[in-house]
Amino acid sequence: MSECEIKQQVREFYDRVGWQQVSEGTYQNATYEDLRPVAREYIHRCHLRVNRHLVPGGNLLLDAGSGPIQYPEYLEYSRSYQQRVCLDISRVALQEARQRIGAHGLFVVADIANLPFKAGAFDGLVSLHTIHHLPADEHSRAYLELQRVLAPGKSGVIVNGWDLPPLTVLQNFLVRLANSLRHAPLPSKGGAGGEVRGTFVRKHTPAWLKKEVGTHIPLEIWCWRSLNVHFMRTFIHARLGGRFWLRLLYWLEERLPHFFGKNGQYPLIVIRKPSE
Repeated sequence: MSECEIKQQVREFYDRVGWQQVSEGTYQNATYEDLRPVAREYIHRCHLRVNRHLVPGGNLLLDAGSGPIQYPEYLEYSRSYQQRVCLDISRVALQEARQRIGAHGLFVVADIANLPFKAGAFDGLVSLHTIHHLPADEHSRAYLELQRVLAPGKSGVIVNGWDLPPLTVLQNFLVRLANSLRHAPLPSKGGAGGEVRGTFVRKHTPAWLKKEVGTHIPLEIWCWRSLNVHFMRTFIHARLGGRFWLRLLYWLEERLPHFFGKNGQYPLIVIRKPSE
């Protein structure tokens, strides 16, 4: 597919499927997350890791690929900013985001690889699970564009999945082994952790990120979350002490954030704009 066809496919998927509500406040795209009670605390704490790496307060926060701001924790990122600029290629996403934050938001239909903002316009930014929907040759440009619009001395957070990092390879093996022992269907190949992928996704490795992006702008790799959803749904259950194991894992991620960031499913990538 051409670049235009890829972006059109992504837009149509989120307009027609991904950002359609399946229940009050819950979107179809939430099927890619583990929202069971046993996982709630772990997921909540992982979502809030973003706040640690943002400058606490400012004028404008850019949410690049905002979607509908679908989880309550996502609202916290702009709590201390005057306004949140929600940018997305999906008009449906922005309509939903407007319902959530109203006058606190500004809403822009645009492409994350071609940001329509002047350099240094934002005091902070977040971009969650968005860059992997771009054509492969636009990924590095998207990182550079995000850093361009940051104000000097400010930082931004990007969350994306790796392309089969070591811990995910192990998790997928264990899921397939468990399914074969109980004669269950194998997970479908697709998005992060093996779930069916609804639209175009292309991911990279830490080595790619350091070479193609890290040689141009300052960046750090931390842990956002190391487990994928299929592993959690297969092995993490309340009757098997699931909350305890997730608390133990969170403790380990906190103490070895760079290891789990580089080898787990979801890194938290911090980009910075040097002070002038």
